Amino acid sequence: MTELTDDAVGKTVVGANGKELGVVASVEGGTAHVDPNPSLAEQVMSTIGWEDADEEDYRVTEDMVDHVDEEVVLQGDL
Repeated sequence: MTELTDDAVGKTVVGANGKELGVVASVEGGTAHVDPNPSLAEQVMSTIGWEDADEEDYRVTEDMVDHVDEEVVLQGDL
């Protein structure tokens, strides 16, 4: 299991097949809140920590993550 931290905020989330699924808006208690359709402004705000989770976001838990590097790579696809 890969630990999700605030370092993941602003990173692109991709499925196991490499398809982009969204951008991490925030991380709380090991759960990433992923914005599936971020605007350019939302992407910039998330990288500086100003973006919060909202009702459009979906949750990604640590057990769903394969690894985190420049992107958050999931074990499968959502």
